[in-house]
Amino acid sequence: MLRLNLVLLLAVLASALYLVSTQYESRRLYVELEKATAHSRQIETDNERLQLEKRAQATPLRVEKLARDRLQMRTATPAITQYVTYQEAAVAGVPHE
Repeated sequence: MLRLNLVLLLAVLASALYLVSTQYESRRLYVELEKATAHSRQIETDNERLQLEKRAQATPLRVEKLARDRLQMRTATPAITQYVTYQEAAVAGVPHE
């Protein structure tokens, strides 16, 4: 009878220790999951902010302003446009395809 009681006591202690370690691991994984979820939300927020900034930077008015200021480009007008016809290209020695 004493052997049976000792075996049962050891079985109860082993199952109790296993239960404690399982609960600890479960809590640790839950905290890790919450951290990953928070990090994911932060990345999504950053992505939305960057997409908004990208759209703001690519507006036609801003691109035109940068082209004028930094590249010294100007709008094409008939006064500064030079048209090339096929005959002029042949005379100039430009091969045609």
